[in-house]
Amino acid sequence: MAQRLNFAGRKVLVTGGARGIGLELSRQLIDQGASVLAVGSNKGHLDNLAIAFPGKVHTFAADLGEPRGATSIAEWVQEQHPDCSVLINNAAIMRHDDLTAGTEGQEELIAHEIAINLIAPLQLCATLLPMLAGAPGGGAIANISSGLALAPIPDASVYCGTKAGLSNFTRSFRDQCRARNLPVQVTDVIMTLVDTTLSKPGSAKKYPPAQAAADVLAGLAAGRQEIWVEKTKLLRLIFRISPAAAYGLMRGH
Repeated sequence: MAQRLNFAGRKVLVTGGARGIGLELSRQLIDQGASVLAVGSNKGHLDNLAIAFPGKVHTFAADLGEPRGATSIAEWVQEQHPDCSVLINNAAIMRHDDLTAGTEGQEELIAHEIAINLIAPLQLCATLLPMLAGAPGGGAIANISSGLALAPIPDASVYCGTKAGLSNFTRSFRDQCRARNLPVQVTDVIMTLVDTTLSKPGSAKKYPPAQAAADVLAGLAAGRQEIWVEKTKLLRLIFRISPAAAYGLMRGH
């Protein structure tokens, strides 16, 4: 049986922790007795979060798309918050582009999206692992991937590719931690379509951010290796039966 994770008294690093799902994660973690290290690129949003929860939130503004974005965050955590024991890689961007159109500056836009969605989470996992493994009671890592890692949509190919990469990395990284008997829970969170600014407006029903965050934290607390959120549970079943049907379903959206 997986060991349950109690957030009370823990310090948790949440990337993208002041908007969308990340904001709800921060709020609910605080409600459960944790201290939150919220990072993001918008200092105004971070300041608002710190004002709302005085003494319970520490903030750090950094752009994960920049070459030293993840490094600067890791250095801040290691130097000022070495008691951090949980990492939630939540930050992401989604560009809705047709890569066949030859958009000006396309190479830079692709590189920036990959840096935020894939490179930075991998770097934070590897760099902070020794600290997380040395935490009393062990540590935990949650990487927020997506159902689009299984069945991509046509107009967000870079995003879908990065989430597939993050999901596969999480599985492999978990195996590496196990091989060394490191006391770190490594979890892949397969996220559904959530009502945030990440996705385009449309008629599709979107999951509430507060409920998505609650599902993530409940799954982590239960020690789950994978957390399938809302409709991704059905997508998983469809994909097992017929990958083509799952692809077709997502293209229909």
